[in-house]
Amino acid sequence: MKLTSLSAILGATAFSLIALTSAHAAIDVDAAKALSKKNDCTKCHAPDKAKKGPSLKKIADKYRGKPDGQEKAIKNMTTGAKVKLEDGTEEEHKIIDTKDPAQLKNLADWILSH
Repeated sequence: MKLTSLSAILGATAFSLIALTSAHAAIDVDAAKALSKKNDCTKCHAPDKAKKGPSLKKIADKYRGKPDGQEKAIKNMTTGAKVKLEDGTEEEHKIIDTKDPAQLKNLADWILSH
């Protein structure tokens, strides 16, 4: 009886983890790249090297795995906050031209996937 209960708990846990991974993997890469291109994000950010701003990999390393990582990434894209550039100067971050929460979450998730 105890073995059956333990098996059921382990099975439910495994199923939950698989479902969670699948939901996280559902990034629309093409839409994120299009939104990034439309907003000239690549002017300052490259996938794996610093330009005027940090690489997407460096941004991902900073926020990935943190409970509020996605939220902080979105805040940086939507509030025009002052950011420190690679050369040490500061300027206001460009505000992403969308208010759609799904698009913002998708873009943040794509950045955090680097």
